[in-house]
Amino acid sequence: MFIPIGTEEPQPRRKFPIMTILLILINIAVYIFETQIAFEQGTYALDVFMTRYGVVPALIMRGQSLVTLLTSMFIHAGLTHILFNMLFLLVFGDNVEDRLGHLAFLIFYLVTGLIASFSQIAVDPTSMIPSVGASGAIAGVLGAYLVLFPHGYVRAFIFLGLFMRISRVPAIIFIGLWFVIQFLNGMITLGVATTETGGVAYWAHIGGFVGGVVLAMAYLVSRGRRS
Repeated sequence: MFIPIGTEEPQPRRKFPIMTILLILINIAVYIFETQIAFEQGTYALDVFMTRYGVVPALIMRGQSLVTLLTSMFIHAGLTHILFNMLFLLVFGDNVEDRLGHLAFLIFYLVTGLIASFSQIAVDPTSMIPSVGASGAIAGVLGAYLVLFPHGYVRAFIFLGLFMRISRVPAIIFIGLWFVIQFLNGMITLGVATTETGGVAYWAHIGGFVGGVVLAMAYLVSRGRRS
């Protein structure tokens, strides 16, 4: 297991990552609300909540519940789910936000989240199982980090059985390995109904990542033309 705990870039971050922190706080607030529903009304009520505000591919294909394309990004299926998502967002999001700017980063985050949802819908358009989580948008952040900071390093906690240590890993290796794992798992799950409520929406991760790479490359090209 590889857990990122920080990054190192040739140029230090210049601005406070207000949007990254705001997104994390919103996700945490929604998760607290979810736990309140489960505590006061039971797990069935929580399942109803996730079905109502998560992305259900079959409904989206019918033009229904389109608002869930946005709301699903802020709902998480468990404590581990939100902890890992917010950790990745905190570690990588601040630097991407520093390069893009606050408002542009927020738009980028939401757009890659939408791309991620549509990628999962494309793989299983008839599914009635809701998909929730910020993973797709955060995958987009990882893709953008790789493009914007190709020479960056990730400080990662490596846990393999009894072997534990903190290592400095090139971002291209850390994120590249993460993407390869997502892709291989995505290929395995083709034709199988999986979501982040009962499994992992790997194609949302893949779509979000590719979307982040493309948008970051477009950003660099536009910057070069303006220069």
